Amino acid sequence: MKALITGASSGIGRDMAIILDKLGYDLILVARRKDRLVELQKQLTNIVEIYTYDLSSTFNCVKLYNKVKKEDIEILVNNAGFGVFGDFTSTNMDKELDMIDTNIKAVHVLTKLFLGKFKEKDRGYILNVASSAAFQPGPLMASYYASKSYVYYLSCALYEELRREGSNVHISVLCPGPVDTEFNDVAGVTFGVKPLTSKYVANYAIKKMFKNKLVIIPGTGLKLAKFFGRFAPLKLLLKIIYNVQKKKVN
Repeated sequence: MKALITGASSGIGRDMAIILDKLGYDLILVARRKDRLVELQKQLTNIVEIYTYDLSSTFNCVKLYNKVKKEDIEILVNNAGFGVFGDFTSTNMDKELDMIDTNIKAVHVLTKLFLGKFKEKDRGYILNVASSAAFQPGPLMASYYASKSYVYYLSCALYEELRREGSNVHISVLCPGPVDTEFNDVAGVTFGVKPLTSKYVANYAIKKMFKNKLVIIPGTGLKLAKFFGRFAPLKLLLKIIYNVQKKKVN
């Protein structure tokens, strides 16, 4: 049994690696920071391969796939991603484009390539990490929210395609709220509510993935917020989200 995890050097990806290692999976771990991957590799008991790729490059995504395509990978976790905070006209465009390439293009490319391979074998799991941001527009983090909506709706559409084919390949999308990871440091924000631990979110996500759950939302409060958010007028919702975002500024 083997799993590939992107964004594995910290946070949810790192904790998923630890959990899957305990479940007996050999691992292929991908991130930009080699020192973090080597440190994690030393803590794990099964076979671990590490690759240091910047997945904002489509070339690197294809290169990664070509490196590992002959291995019998059962699980793909698309976890690499980051956020950019600020008024749309003032945020750094190059950083935003890197975010779009990582959050959208890398997920798209790796999902497409591995899904084709999984369908040939008629087995496998794909877990795409989105966010609760996927469910609504996000003023002051407009590009990030939009990028996670792409991941969410792509995953949902593929789920239905696979279901209608009677495929034994399963796809899930993880949509957590605030999680205690390095995300807020990279995005330059502070969460206004107590975040969940990455260990809890990782464990919850893997359990639900193996149960073939499509949309995985950790935390009862977030599930309720998603439900009632559907009934709020869009302009009211935008005002609420803007005010919540404004409070995140460090």
